Amino acid sequence: MENNNLYSEIISIKNLFLAYKKARKGKTKKKYVIEFQSNLRENLIKLNKELKNQTYSPEPLVVFILRDPKTRKISKSAFPDRIVHHALHRVIEPVFDKSFIFDSCANRKGKGNLFAINIFYQFFGKVTQNNTHKAYCLKADIKHYFEEVSHEILISILEKKIKDNKVIWLIKQILNNTPNSFKGRQTSFCKGMPLGNLTSQFFANVYLNELDYFVKHFLKAKYYIRYVDDFVILHNSKEKLEIWKAEIDKFLRENLKLELHSQKSKIIHLSRGIDFVGFRNYWHYKLLRKKNIRKILFRIEQYKEGKISKEKLLESFKGWNAYAKWANSYGVRREIVRKIYSAKLNSPMHVFRKIRDLSQKPLPRIELGTFVLRGQCSTN
Repeated sequence: MENNNLYSEIISIKNLFLAYKKARKGKTKKKYVIEFQSNLRENLIKLNKELKNQTYSPEPLVVFILRDPKTRKISKSAFPDRIVHHALHRVIEPVFDKSFIFDSCANRKGKGNLFAINIFYQFFGKVTQNNTHKAYCLKADIKHYFEEVSHEILISILEKKIKDNKVIWLIKQILNNTPNSFKGRQTSFCKGMPLGNLTSQFFANVYLNELDYFVKHFLKAKYYIRYVDDFVILHNSKEKLEIWKAEIDKFLRENLKLELHSQKSKIIHLSRGIDFVGFRNYWHYKLLRKKNIRKILFRIEQYKEGKISKEKLLESFKGWNAYAKWANSYGVRREIVRKIYSAKLNSPMHVFRKIRDLSQKPLPRIELGTFVLRGQCSTN
């Protein structure tokens, strides 16, 4: 379908139904999902009519604070609005994805954090010639990224590919449904995208695709990887990376009204290990970042204090373990299992047995706060 006639496809009953199936995934027992699907046909027709007549207006976001243990402000859209988000994303995502660079790794089909890590190690080997030559990494982070995204600039980027004014209208409806704390105070336009929305994740890639092209085609940085607002560039010359860092910060300020985080954007020798997508990455091994370990410890403490259920703790552990196993984290994971057992769970699920049975040797004695074993863990 032509890009100037996308709206009819987005709001079609068929697309809304497919979007509904996406939105309910993993949430079929939620009360709001059950209520919506009890009159599914009527609700989808109502949504279709509102979108067709352009009377659609999203419900106010529900904002809550999540501590895991880092404090984050999460915004939750009403279920019908999430269906609209999926309906929009299903149609316009393919239009933009084909223009994204290969090494943009977040929130894309077939990619993700493990994909990003694999690319990182490929680049690591190339720039150091398999760890035989000196090399550096610009590890950068964009300051308050989701809070600072300019709606005006984002819309201008989207309009380069979307010529259907009704689609732009719908996108503005979604963008304008933003927590008040994100509103620009001294500007004539709004800014910010709420954490938690599917559309925010997608628009994040659209917005920073401008940076990707600047880095790859203007600076001609060969070994560049971006994961949401974190990115790395590898190079043999520290001086070259210093120059690029300054040019990137200037580009962000002048073109996207963003800036690098001064404390989190540094040039580091690769031998020191690079924090990227949840791991501290060395040539021969990778370790879990301390905050990833603190997160599961925080969940265990929440369970002990009665703030979360056993089922919620086990669900958190299962997800954490699936990620942690990609690092050299055998001893750490076994100690986490010990702590969960000590929390007096009555009937541990099978997710623990696999780790428990990995070895008959005594569990390692690792004190809190010293879980990072500095390369001495055995591999998976």
